[in-house]
Formats: sequence, C-alpha cells, structure tokens
Amino acid sequence: MDKISITKSGFKYVYLVVFFALLSGFFYPIINKTSFDLVITGVLVLFVGLAGGILLYKSTTSEKRTGIFLGAGFALMGISLYFILQLTGRF
Repeated sequence: MDKISITKSGFKYVYLVVFFALLSGFFYPIINKTSFDLVITGVLVLFVGLAGGILLYKSTTSEKRTGIFLGAGFALMGISLYFILQLTGRF
C-alpha cells in the first residue's frame, strides 16, 4: 500500500470517532464544566451499534455464515439499545 491509501483509510476512522463524539454531545461538558464520562460512554455505545449494523450488513452479503452474522448483529444492536435506555434512565 502506498502512503496516500493508508492516509485515506485512517481518515475514515478518525471521521467516525469525531462524528460519534459530536453526536454524543461533546460540547455539553465544556459548556457546563462537567466530566466527559457520558460522552465517552456515548461514543462506545454508538460503536457497539455500528458493529451490530456492520454484522447485519455482512449477513446479507455472506453465503456461509449468514446465521452467525445475523444473530451477532441483532445481539449487538440489542446491547446498544439496552445501554442507551440505561443511560437515559428509562430502564
């Protein structure tokens, strides 16, 4: 691989981390002078949901391990939903 393709590949992951941090409310702790614990937890929950979505997509494109990807994808999506409900105090 050349350096340009490695840089492009790394940029995708940096973009995802920044996007998830902003989606998790990155500026709220800065404005209110509180801790970043909920932001870090929110980013991790979003990554669990993303991993579940990727596995669900892989289940549609894979011919051999469709059931495993489907089960693991729904499990990770369920875990992400549980964490979201727990963080918001609804569960």
